[in-house]
Amino acid sequence: MNNLPTSIDTTIGLLGGQNYICGRDLGTVAFLALTLGKPLFLEGEAGVGKTEIARALAAALGRRLIRLQCYEGLDASTAIYEWNFAAQMVAIRTAEAAGQTDRAALQDELFSDAYLIRRPLLQALEPQPEGPPVLLIDEIDRTDEPFEAFLLEMLSDFQVTIPELGTIKAKQPPIVILTSNRTREVHDALKRRCLYHWVDYPGFQRELSILRARVPQASEKLSAEVVAFVQNLRAEDLFKAPGVAESIDWARALVALDAVALSPDLVTDTLGAVLKYQDDIARIAGAETTRLLDQTKAQLAAVE
Repeated sequence: MNNLPTSIDTTIGLLGGQNYICGRDLGTVAFLALTLGKPLFLEGEAGVGKTEIARALAAALGRRLIRLQCYEGLDASTAIYEWNFAAQMVAIRTAEAAGQTDRAALQDELFSDAYLIRRPLLQALEPQPEGPPVLLIDEIDRTDEPFEAFLLEMLSDFQVTIPELGTIKAKQPPIVILTSNRTREVHDALKRRCLYHWVDYPGFQRELSILRARVPQASEKLSAEVVAFVQNLRAEDLFKAPGVAESIDWARALVALDAVALSPDLVTDTLGAVLKYQDDIARIAGAETTRLLDQTKAQLAAVE
């Protein structure tokens, strides 16, 4: 793990090299998580870059990224391992046809490494050629409390127990990043095992830097108008405010249409790239689009 960054500025630079533009606050907590070997718990609205930091870290450090996408009903066995039942049944039929009668030997063979299907958590505990992987536990708030309780041991001792094989412990702990969109509160016991950071929407200049890094084909004027317009949208009473991910998607869509600046018709035609609910689109379309666009252009003219 000797390729880890040695300072906050180095950490920010590593992420920036992957076009992940972060503030010093996030750079600091990321550096501490890497240095102390602590899981990093990132909470915030959808689309603000929580998941992307795991991808950026993995790419910057040359590590494997292992992602566990959480969902309601996810249990420990699904997240750790399962047995290849189809292959086991074939082995049983083959043994029966061959007249094999040693049941203990057959059982040892069936529940051996050859029939084990490794799921993300088990993969993250095993040695990797390039070093400990980056384990992304994405949207932990979508799971339920029993799975959270299981993660307490996993994040404390970095080990799991498979009844047929015993306890498997990581020789070197993975770099763990957990994300939450805060659809429900995650238990304090889980948060205490992590370094915590709230990822907020970026300010104008940082979001503009992100857009320039991710969509360099967009003109300076278009990039500035997109960022200012999206930030004005976030101030509206919407069901789901657009995140940075939507800013990037919208800019790419506008570039594909050869746009160099925003216009009321262009905004109306492409609102589906930045707003994802029909009620929000209906609220902003028409006169509201013109008002927000005029507000955007006035704001940009005031800072020129």
